[in-house]
Amino acid sequence: MAKQIFVNLPVLDLKKSKEFYKKIGFKFNEKYTDEKAVCVIIGKNIFAMLLVKEFFKNFTKKQIINAKNEAEVILAITVESKKKIDAIVVKALKAGGTLAREAQDLGYMYSQSIEDLDGHIWELFWMNEKKLTAEIKKNKKSKK
Repeated sequence: MAKQIFVNLPVLDLKKSKEFYKKIGFKFNEKYTDEKAVCVIIGKNIFAMLLVKEFFKNFTKKQIINAKNEAEVILAITVESKKKIDAIVVKALKAGGTLAREAQDLGYMYSQSIEDLDGHIWELFWMNEKKLTAEIKKNKKSKK
């Protein structure tokens, strides 16, 4: 099975994108960073490769969408608390990002979605596993 994941995202302005992620609090792996790409460290083995659009084109024959107008993927990452999610969202908005949708609080799960400078959607979520398990059991019983 996979040891690492690298999500490749096309960006229009690499410098601005790097600054955006830096302001939110992400670090970078300089080993995979140059004038065409920036490697954002998302987790221990999870990375987002921000690729200049022209460089990104080398990896696909398909048309590259404008993520501000169309969605191909929502990048969902877990965060350790509701408070941390809210703090990241505040930083993202100050750095030029936008809300993709309003916050959702289901009791067992809390999430907020932001768009980066290029329109890529990042869903930040926190889950209480015990409450989630109880909710799943409750839903199964009510369907019988």
